[in-house]
Amino acid sequence: MSIFDYKKYVFYVLIIVSLCGRIGKVTFMVSTRIGKLSRLISIILSLCISITSATASKVIQEATERFHPVWAASGMVATQEALATQVGRDILAKGGNAVDAAVAVGFALAVTLPRAGNLGGGGFMLIWLNKEHKAIAINYREKAPLAASADMYLDQQGNVDHHKVSQTYLATGVPGTVAGLIYALKKYGTLSLAEVMQPAIHLARQGIRVTPDLASSLAQAKNRLEKSTASKKIIF
Repeated sequence: MSIFDYKKYVFYVLIIVSLCGRIGKVTFMVSTRIGKLSRLISIILSLCISITSATASKVIQEATERFHPVWAASGMVATQEALATQVGRDILAKGGNAVDAAVAVGFALAVTLPRAGNLGGGGFMLIWLNKEHKAIAINYREKAPLAASADMYLDQQGNVDHHKVSQTYLATGVPGTVAGLIYALKKYGTLSLAEVMQPAIHLARQGIRVTPDLASSLAQAKNRLEKSTASKKIIF
């Protein structure tokens, strides 16, 4: 092959590289020592195929990323746990409205995400009433017991006992989750309490696969949970 012909083919190869660059960023170094055009073309085609395959594959998103953009035409359910998300989606598919789905998800999370979705806590719910063009906020956060006092967390010396604050029954507020979810359902939902609770009941009876997230949270809480005979027997 003459030097002239070689340069001509290299020119065509570079055009191929340029086209590949439309699919993904490509850095290609042409070696003048390559004696056969076939080897050059095979390298280029390999690059193009690998780039195309990588681009066509599903995007891998890390759990630590803040934003996971998703688009939907008629409705969307987003939770911190996949099974609970499925529950909400099924409620919408069944004909329930957004509040029905939210309440069903709330009860499901008590089973699938015990460290955050719980019946012994509380929360808020924001509801948008489209027909009235109005936003509603429901506050069902925990409240202090009626017998609570200003010095209930102090020791005999008048100092704060941090163990009492976070590790004893005195740290527990009066739960509001169940009351809040039921109130929202009765006021703004369309399905019955039995219908929206059934998925959570099913998950509790059937059992769930322990996810990496659940396993990690249990491991982190192991020292505290093992102090309770009942918790240690059930979980560990």
